Amino acid sequence: MTNRQLFFNELAETWEKRFHTKDLMAFLEKLVPMFGFRNGQKILDVGTGTGILIPFLLHEVDPCGQVVAIDFAEKMIKECRSKHDFSNVSFAVQKIEQIDYPSESFDAVVCFGVFPHLESRVAALRQINRVLKPEGRLIIAHALSSEEIKAHHQNSSSVVAQDMLPKSSEMRRLLKKMGFFRITITDKPGCYLCLSSKLSS
Repeated sequence: MTNRQLFFNELAETWEKRFHTKDLMAFLEKLVPMFGFRNGQKILDVGTGTGILIPFLLHEVDPCGQVVAIDFAEKMIKECRSKHDFSNVSFAVQKIEQIDYPSESFDAVVCFGVFPHLESRVAALRQINRVLKPEGRLIIAHALSSEEIKAHHQNSSSVVAQDMLPKSSEMRRLLKKMGFFRITITDKPGCYLCLSSKLSS
């Protein structure tokens, strides 16, 4: 188990109390409809944590859609399962860099609050691209700007102190290199949103 896995496992039981505020819920209520999902789609929520996004994602894809939630921290998934009992939601302990689902399985992949913590961005994006259907959407989002994330983590003495988002120009280059197009990035106080789509073969 890596230091990051230990870090997030130790925080799992208190995560919601510490971070799931009314302001964050109001933010997500406005943010998730911007992802552009449709009824019936199958969504992979990577780094789901305790599953804060799940009710919002279900609202967008309707009962005929499906959400698959993964996280590399076993205790996060345990908390997630206990809070979200829906017939069209499934859970798994998996690393984003080693996604264990068939190719072209998902209409969209959502990375909320997780991208700075990836062990390998290249490996993660390669796996995300693989499991996305052609022209499937990748959403990278945060409730802070890239500068706010940097400051928030640097104020910590933990293993995440150096975790940050790449600059917009670097993010665009990385996504293009890994087979994504139609890239748009919004980076402003209180919000980071990067939308892109998988290139058709």
